[in-house]
Amino acid sequence: MKILLLIGTGSFIGGIFRHLLSQFIQTKLLSTFPFGTLGVNITGCFIIGLVLALSEQTNMTSELRLFLATGICGGFTTFSAFSNETYLLFRNGQPGYAFVYITASIVLGVLATLIGYALIKL
Repeated sequence: MKILLLIGTGSFIGGIFRHLLSQFIQTKLLSTFPFGTLGVNITGCFIIGLVLALSEQTNMTSELRLFLATGICGGFTTFSAFSNETYLLFRNGQPGYAFVYITASIVLGVLATLIGYALIKL
């Protein structure tokens, strides 16, 4: 139960920061291109990379890693988890799986969005 509360608290914090940063970026650039979301996704990828490296080089507890990576980064953007998992596939010598994961995530994600939208519009 403690782990779930840590992850939930981190997700709450990450979600708030995602909204604030995305809105800040988008209002500064005054464009219809989703720079806010792009900025959040890239920032989240950077942060999860920091967390991963710190967890490997320090005595970071699994609870803190879950709070930061799964909670805060996951609430901030799930793209950071996708990026981290892709990096780990490459690092572990599985580039084929990495490319399949990249392609499947993008194609199936967009397709699922289109299907969900179409179902509501029927």
